[in-house]
Amino acid sequence: MLLHVPERRRTPRARPWWDPVVSPAAREARKPRDLPSAAKQLRPLLEDAVRTHLVADVPVGLFLSSGLDSGAIAALAAQARGGIESFTLTFPGTAFDEGELARLAANRFKTKHREVALSGQSVLSRLDEALAALDQPTMDGINTYFVSWAAKQVGLKVALSGLGGDELFAGYQTFADAPRLSKLIGGAWFVPAALRRMTAPLVGGLAAGRGSPDAARKAAAAWAYPDALPHPYFFARTLFPPGQLERVIEPRFRPSTVNADGVTLDPTWLGWLERTAGEARKLEPLAEVSWLEMRTYMASTLLRDTDAASMARSLEVRVPLLDTPLVEFVGSLPDVARRRPGTQKALLVEALGDLLPPEILAQRKRTFTLPWEEWLRGPLRTRMEASFADPAPPLAAYLRAGSVRRVWTDFLSGKTTWSRPWSLYVLNEWCRRHLAA
Repeated sequence: MLLHVPERRRTPRARPWWDPVVSPAAREARKPRDLPSAAKQLRPLLEDAVRTHLVADVPVGLFLSSGLDSGAIAALAAQARGGIESFTLTFPGTAFDEGELARLAANRFKTKHREVALSGQSVLSRLDEALAALDQPTMDGINTYFVSWAAKQVGLKVALSGLGGDELFAGYQTFADAPRLSKLIGGAWFVPAALRRMTAPLVGGLAAGRGSPDAARKAAAAWAYPDALPHPYFFARTLFPPGQLERVIEPRFRPSTVNADGVTLDPTWLGWLERTAGEARKLEPLAEVSWLEMRTYMASTLLRDTDAASMARSLEVRVPLLDTPLVEFVGSLPDVARRRPGTQKALLVEALGDLLPPEILAQRKRTFTLPWEEWLRGPLRTRMEASFADPAPPLAAYLRAGSVRRVWTDFLSGKTTWSRPWSLYVLNEWCRRHLAA
């Protein structure tokens, strides 16, 4: 007699394929507990990562800026192979030009160095080309497109990038901002909601003394709406924080919607942020922000944009600082072995400081970006204003045109930085190009 056994149904669920808390390096009982010991073990991992990423059947070059990450890769590449090619994207006549320090590094490491100058007018003439290369709207992808364009100008087919260094070695401002916002949010819970919202401008004003007007808005939002985002890091990273976002987006497109049964539905991205924040809270404070940077901004923006924009120029970009053994080792370290007060990227400096020019070690942290702050007020201004005056039809129903124009006028008057209007411009023009009938 045969018995019918009903098949057991299992509900599929998402789970990460790799978790830093249970990686082989994290399970190692004898991992370093201080900065010098960690740096000593890190150096051969860095050397091996760069050496293996130089293997190719075509010439491999590298993007050389004035920063620690690209300088470290250049130093290690020069050790592994003589006469490697390097290039720098320069912006003559602007405060963003890194050509001088890049030349100093190139001379130190004896690379075959070339420079490609980029002006606002050149960007304007190629902007449609760059927008057409994006398969989704992204403001950072335009930067990568022009870097890739420059690499092809000097004949490279494969280039090494320092991407990942800021995330691994705590180079971003978020490593300082997220702990401050965490303390602010911790205090906000002891204050009634109505009073928080009433005093938010005051809190933002106090924060403005330490940074840009956008930093003030983020602090005010974290104080007024401490439960709007699942981790203080997301307040530090967001372009339009809670409160400001609602003024830009039409009500029908707000993050939370109510279905026909009157149930509030949160968007899927919010659930993903909550899961990612939960993963990060297993870690120490510095490692926590590092993990959030890698899981969100790096993975969803930087790596994705780098792949898409570089492929549009038939360039292969390699990222040796994200070599798996290297990432696992650094991610497994206690915070005390990753930082030194007053030293930028202390672990990387401790590991490779003897190879790098003192001028690069001594400079203040500067994030590589094109001179959008100057170009948006100059050669790109007419193009920007024409775009904001004519919203793309697929987008017009979702954004409040007056609020979008207000972001632009706020930029012109110094009340916000370039990234807010630039992000809206890219979104508008991408929708016009790819979604309009």
